[in-house]
Amino acid sequence: MSIGKNIKHDSSLAHVTGESIFIDDREALASEVFVGVVGSPVACGTLKKIYSQKALEYPTCLAVYTAKDLVVKKWGAIVHDQPLLVEEEIGYIGEPICIFACSNRYDLEEIKKLFTFDILAKEGVFTLEEALKKNNLLYAAPKPFVQGDIKKGFEESEYILEGSFYSGGQEHFYMESQASVAYPMENGQIEVHSSSQHPSETQRLVAEALGLSFQQVVCIVKRLGGGFGGKESQAAPIAVYAALVASKFNRAARLILTKDEDMKITGKRHPFYSEYKVGFSNEGLINALKVKLNADAGAYLDLSSSILERAMFHADGAYYLQNVHIEGRAFKTNNASNTAYRGFGGPQGNMVVESILEDIALFLKKDSFDIRRLNIYQNKNTKTPYGQDLENNMLPALFDKVLISSDYKKRLTQIEHWNNKKYGSLKGISITAVKFGIAFTARFLNQGSALVNLHLDGSLQVSTGAIEMGQGINTKLGQIVAHCFGVSCDVVQVMTTSTEKNHNTSPTAASSGSDINGAAALQASNQIKARLTKLAQLIFKNEISDDLNEFELGDSNLSGDIVFVDGQVKEISSGKKLSLKELIQMAYFNRVSLGGYSFYKTPEVGFSKETVEGKAFNYYTQGVAVSEVIVDEYTGEVKVTGTDILMDLGRPLNPGIDKGQTTGAFIQGMGWVTTEKLVYDNKGNLLTHSPTTYKIPNIQDTPRTFNVDFICNEDNQCNVHRSKAVGEPPFLLGISVWTAIKHALSFRNIKNINSELTSPATNETVLVELMRLKGV
Repeated sequence: MSIGKNIKHDSSLAHVTGESIFIDDREALASEVFVGVVGSPVACGTLKKIYSQKALEYPTCLAVYTAKDLVVKKWGAIVHDQPLLVEEEIGYIGEPICIFACSNRYDLEEIKKLFTFDILAKEGVFTLEEALKKNNLLYAAPKPFVQGDIKKGFEESEYILEGSFYSGGQEHFYMESQASVAYPMENGQIEVHSSSQHPSETQRLVAEALGLSFQQVVCIVKRLGGGFGGKESQAAPIAVYAALVASKFNRAARLILTKDEDMKITGKRHPFYSEYKVGFSNEGLINALKVKLNADAGAYLDLSSSILERAMFHADGAYYLQNVHIEGRAFKTNNASNTAYRGFGGPQGNMVVESILEDIALFLKKDSFDIRRLNIYQNKNTKTPYGQDLENNMLPALFDKVLISSDYKKRLTQIEHWNNKKYGSLKGISITAVKFGIAFTARFLNQGSALVNLHLDGSLQVSTGAIEMGQGINTKLGQIVAHCFGVSCDVVQVMTTSTEKNHNTSPTAASSGSDINGAAALQASNQIKARLTKLAQLIFKNEISDDLNEFELGDSNLSGDIVFVDGQVKEISSGKKLSLKELIQMAYFNRVSLGGYSFYKTPEVGFSKETVEGKAFNYYTQGVAVSEVIVDEYTGEVKVTGTDILMDLGRPLNPGIDKGQTTGAFIQGMGWVTTEKLVYDNKGNLLTHSPTTYKIPNIQDTPRTFNVDFICNEDNQCNVHRSKAVGEPPFLLGISVWTAIKHALSFRNIKNINSELTSPATNETVLVELMRLKGV
């Protein structure tokens, strides 16, 4: 039995020993050329001319290519509005204008300095505040999410608070930068190895840009050195640049961005400026809530419309809103086009309601836990603002259990006592929750396929469209297939993802990788297993002679009387058995197929944003986190002294991997709301474009006490083996650190004024807010 066990990550040993192969680990061919990308020196303007003569005079510079060398010149995940290479209008600093081929990779940086441009510079828009003032609207959600009577709700509210706050962007900071190697093949074909979460999109864009048919391009992805959404759409142009050079020279071409280049060129998490008005009772029950979500899309649309809509889907958080109005808009700025990032807008939406609940608690001078417990989805109040019922609701159980397991009330009393003594440091504690919808909100993406091959020695190969980017999806797929055939995971090999084996695949994103590809792999395995089951029944009934006469299996279905376990195939009713290898041999000699291909589509999902109707999500992953912080009143430094996380993951496929995903997502979310600040100058230059200037959490930033547990939930029947997705939901729980900081600062709110804490709550931000609250 492989399901529910802590099977080690299939690449764990190779990662530790350095044997794992990433794109730039591929051995360079003697004839290989290297590709450099030259970006715009200004953020906004019109490109008049490219001066590349000095670059071409450099001994190792072989050629320069511009937009004129591309057949299709624009791309985009939803709308094709972004230039692959700038033709005329420039959208942001670092936007690729041209590429060049070089015979020595160590000369790339020197050659880049030799390009100059004739550009008519224009005034850019660099902040969301500017974009709002100028109404630089790029996209607006077709309809708001409305439930109940918002006007009546406000009229019946005892108190009303209005406010706004800013949540910043975030760099993906994957360990492996954007990378691609392209190989020219026979008959004009191109084989592209890409660090991409979406091989099918990479295949399509390469084909279109080079004027090829899709069947002439194969995209292969072994693994990624991290993705987090940053390689969902934005890996494809990088592959195009490498493929263009490879096709021109008929030689292998390699493009590996440096960390600085990657951070300047690629988009980030969307910054949001959120405005709200909330009406509530003396007990803290929300009667009415109106929210405006404003997103910084950057220079182009990319995935901003879908990200904005997911923010709207999660603006209710884990809380029932009887009367609610949620609307969203995305604005154009002259920053790199923002893109998918773990949570896909969900964190920005969820943060609004968690901030509001913390403010209500401070206003009423009540415990924020009690305010949240009062407002969560419970009893018959399960209708979301977009009309979907919250089924399999575990929120009440999660809140009640974590209250006890975290010793919350005792710690709160101790914190109040500590802060009243004025030691020069403040402590705070807060709980936040997540109710994360699992499915792509674009219905057509909820599909996947799998190819399973069972070999004569009893080993298996599994191919899907899933991408292994460190999250352990290959291990889970191996467990699913091994469990189906009753064999050890050691005999299951999950193969390199390739568009020639699994076509028209969806990106590994939206926390749906294991769900979609795991279900497809299980279906493909069951096809083979059904044939073997019928064959085993015939063998046990002695209906197949030793001379292996030709026979037809007829209808083949799984049978509860035939079980596959520990490498054996057993008939329970008769007690007869034979080894799986023996059965496989019998199948082969009787010409029974030992391969299975399956297509899976998530049933029933489908939501119309124009009518605000339908089922947006297949199910919800839920969880809570209690975080405690200590704030230095003199420096604003924040330390997380403790975090307790409790998640509902259904019946986990691999508890160890899921725990790793939970802790990793939380730390990444914590970084977003505390240390990870993007800083630009007044011309649009990103100043925090390296590990020395951009601070992700390190080991010293992790909670001193860090407890993670899963609640028992066997009732989630709408996913493979009753499991639930884990990739994105815990990220949102990092918000508990930010609300704990708000709680800590409230003890110095001498003037009794509204909190204006923004995110990320860096040391400087905390110190400024603390001084403001003190009236200094």
